[in-house]
Amino acid sequence: MISTSMKNVSKAFGKNQVLRDVTFETQAGEIFGMLGPSGAGKTTIINILTKQTSEDSGTVRVDATSQEIGLMLEDDGMFPTLSALDNLIVYEDIYGIPRKRTKEVMEQVGLWEARKTTSESLSKGMRQRLVLARALLHKPKIMFLDEPTSALDPVTARGIHQLIRDLRAGGSTIFLTTHNMEEATNLCDRVVLLHQGKIIEQGNPKEICRRHNSVKTVDDLESVFVKLTGGGLT
Repeated sequence: MISTSMKNVSKAFGKNQVLRDVTFETQAGEIFGMLGPSGAGKTTIINILTKQTSEDSGTVRVDATSQEIGLMLEDDGMFPTLSALDNLIVYEDIYGIPRKRTKEVMEQVGLWEARKTTSESLSKGMRQRLVLARALLHKPKIMFLDEPTSALDPVTARGIHQLIRDLRAGGSTIFLTTHNMEEATNLCDRVVLLHQGKIIEQGNPKEICRRHNSVKTVDDLESVFVKLTGGGLT
């Protein structure tokens, strides 16, 4: 069953053409990755799918209500002078979530011991975990994760990866953007390679490598991107 889709979607901000005829679909219960350098259009795609901005042309489908969507975006929207716990209590009250669930989620992302720390005093990585915790609170049907582990140490990142896999096992669809080729190939069922607002390749990471006669390890998806674009992901 299709979870999200775009068909022939284009978007410009003034004279800057950000998306060019983008077409893809995600299946319910999969981890779907979007890879590309900064400015490729990844965040704009998430913003369109979550109705934070509108497409100029094309059609968009999201099989979830706004209450069934979880978001982890670069602009975290946290209240800086509130504690980590109090930030989550705000959303706990909005969604009618029991405190037991909030504690459970904070423990899952490794933040329970820092629950009394104000969000402005948290490290970037800890703030990122707090944003992820907020996205998980209401057990969303679809989660949009924008660079979910970009500021995390390897051990914490692996824990977040397992949490993402657990969410998929529970039936959630995960849509994530990343610069991390290893993260994408280890986590994602399918990926899209985005360059200058256009999709240049999509499919299972291993299948993409085979199509381009890359060596057999998925680590070489980076070489496919370089081959197609003449540049890397940074």
